[in-house]
Amino acid sequence: MASVLRDAGLNVEIHDDHFPQNAKDPDWLTAAGKNNWIVVTRDERIRYRVAEKQAMRRAKARAFVLAAQGNLRAEMLAEIFLKALPKIRRTMKQQRPPFIAKISRDGNVTVLDF
Repeated sequence: MASVLRDAGLNVEIHDDHFPQNAKDPDWLTAAGKNNWIVVTRDERIRYRVAEKQAMRRAKARAFVLAAQGNLRAEMLAEIFLKALPKIRRTMKQQRPPFIAKISRDGNVTVLDF
């Protein structure tokens, strides 16, 4: 997914380039927020976990969840993300951090309560 997004001109940081694969979510979410990185994840449950929510709120993290994507390949996930990119950019301008937004398969973006 990262290579497709980079080819589209986006700056992409990979979790495993900065953190151990088994890093605890609150740790890397805090770092992402402090580095002003935008989190892209498939973990739809992240907004329900207390420690993750607290970390995101403290670090003013911004996250986009690729929701209900099943077992799609990385290239297809990247295409969905790029299709949603205008709405992602609009959300980032309109929504103050912290926030979590859902990217649906059709490219719609919805800010979620968390």
